Amino acid sequence: MADKLRLGVNIDHVATLRNARGGALPDPVRAARSAESAGADGITAHLREDRRHIRDADIAAIMGAITIPLNFEMAATDEMQAIALGHMPHAACIVPERREERTTEGGLEVAGDLNRLRGFVAPLAEAGIRVSMFIAADPAQIEASHKIGAPVIELHTGAYCDHHADGDFAARDAELARLIDGAKRAADLGLEVHMGHGLTYDTVAPIAALPEVAELNIGHFLIGEAVFIGLPDAIATMRAAMDAARNV
Repeated sequence: MADKLRLGVNIDHVATLRNARGGALPDPVRAARSAESAGADGITAHLREDRRHIRDADIAAIMGAITIPLNFEMAATDEMQAIALGHMPHAACIVPERREERTTEGGLEVAGDLNRLRGFVAPLAEAGIRVSMFIAADPAQIEASHKIGAPVIELHTGAYCDHHADGDFAARDAELARLIDGAKRAADLGLEVHMGHGLTYDTVAPIAALPEVAELNIGHFLIGEAVFIGLPDAIATMRAAMDAARNV
């Protein structure tokens, strides 16, 4: 089993709320500091090509304000590669991105873009940035991620969470089985396994219990809960659910 399960808190939607009205509030940097104080192990921020939530200035400000790692989510574009190399975050998670999507809808197509992604990842890895590939729990995508030299994968848990929310428990359990198999397959290849997307208090336990999983990245749900109970309490409740599932 991996060491204590880490929690990365995605603060994108604090910036979404700020941008809805304009101005500087609420401040995603303050959210990052609050998450760190509440026990988050890392901060995740996705700098989208259209800058719909996190902005360029936020990345530098967040990195200057926290002592825990920043996981920089980014599309596989020349612009984002240059920004990552300029800021040197602890980690870069390569995600698919379509401008018309409201959130990341699925995993990155690695197997069909092997040569380009191998060349894209290499400069990041050589600079000391820990690269992860955000993918579906598909054996072909897992094996392709290994082939291009990414040391980490993050398996997309969105379908599992959506099926749970819809009450389609047979489909949910089938997706969970795929995630379990994917985690085992990745660990056998020597990859570090992360998971994330759509996780809630109701869905986190079966994922957190998986011994191969080293980190969960959770954002939208925690920011939503923070509206009602505050971000520190939302994080503490999620951490307790994770630890209970992991028998910590």
